[in-house]
Amino acid sequence: MTYQSIVEHTRERLGNFFQQCGRAGSRRPALAIALLLGTGVCVGAGAGIADNRMLRAELAQQHDQIAVTRRDAQREINALAARMGELQAEANRLNALGERLTRIGQLQDGEFDFNKPVGVGGAGPVRDMSKPELNAGMDQLKQQFKASGEQLTVLESLLFNRQIDMNAVPSRAPIANSYITSGFGGRADPFNGGAAFHKGIDFEADIGDPVLAVADGVVSYSGVRSGYGNVIEIDHGNGYVTRYAHNSRLLMKVGELVRAGQEVAKAGSSGRSTGAHVHFEVWENGRVVNPVKFLNQQSPLRG
Repeated sequence: MTYQSIVEHTRERLGNFFQQCGRAGSRRPALAIALLLGTGVCVGAGAGIADNRMLRAELAQQHDQIAVTRRDAQREINALAARMGELQAEANRLNALGERLTRIGQLQDGEFDFNKPVGVGGAGPVRDMSKPELNAGMDQLKQQFKASGEQLTVLESLLFNRQIDMNAVPSRAPIANSYITSGFGGRADPFNGGAAFHKGIDFEADIGDPVLAVADGVVSYSGVRSGYGNVIEIDHGNGYVTRYAHNSRLLMKVGELVRAGQEVAKAGSSGRSTGAHVHFEVWENGRVVNPVKFLNQQSPLRG
């Protein structure tokens, strides 16, 4: 029963009561006054009870609204935390990619510091950011992370392929701590003194010295060739083939993978040779070329 209905009902009862009091008032005035006072007390108590019930109902409704608001806020906080976690994971992935690129690209230490905070700032009024603005900003940041990650991945692949190509190009001497004893091109034949064309260069060596691959590749020939004696040939997969001749022993078989600097044979004097040395040739797209231009400039070679 609402407060208004209680008042109307009370008025009706008072009207009936006053009529009865009018008839009995002349006979019993004291009784009429007592009844009137008692009725006033009852009306006041009823109104107070109604007010108390309404207040409790309002408090309960407000409590429910606060609980709903708290649940909604917590859900939003959890959603933002999840998105922040995704962005942090993407940032960590970009940092790892950057560090790998630094190593692959052989950048100097400190040239790129992926853990150093970026300086930011600027003058201007500061205002609270709305939820839609925050979500839009996080979406934009996520897209930027995605685009940057894709670009870094492509760059990593390019650098890695470039590193593979560089490793597959002859760029070092086939024997350590040696020097050139006979150069590329025309020379006097060491056996009969006639004019001859030397297809490679010769390095001083002792029998048994390690003969080293000058680049990554696959062994394409391992055996004896006329005039060359025991020969190892390595195909580097990019148009380059290197030949190592006059060995005393061959250590690799056809089809085996080799890495730059790996020992492939033992130096010797097999074949048409006047003494122990390493004969080294470089073939580029089926044509023999001067190996000197491929030698590492840091090599202690002289000719």
